[in-house]
Amino acid sequence: MTRLTGRALRVTIFIGETDLWHHRPVYTEIVHRAHKAGLAGASVFRGIEGFGASSLIHTHRLLSLSEDLPVAVVIVDVEDKIRAFLPELDVLVKEGLVSLDDCEVIRYAGRGKTE
Repeated sequence: MTRLTGRALRVTIFIGETDLWHHRPVYTEIVHRAHKAGLAGASVFRGIEGFGASSLIHTHRLLSLSEDLPVAVVIVDVEDKIRAFLPELDVLVKEGLVSLDDCEVIRYAGRGKTE
């Protein structure tokens, strides 16, 4: 298991849920590549409303149902590993926003194996 405490870097990728990479959701491809790269973890969060560079508001409300809700993929690890992963995002993210933030990991613990 990866040990992660102290200073870290958080990369957040904001994309649309219908963005595709070779017929596969971009968020899924990012998570699988992050796993393959040995990063500490990745989570995908589906937004209920938002807008980006296109200035179109996407929402889940019934009267204005959107098929392209915002999605955020968040990955936290040590700076070297995150920076080494950024070229993958250059390839995958054609529309969206990629941001980096310094952060501090207070606790990083996995679930124990169940028998």
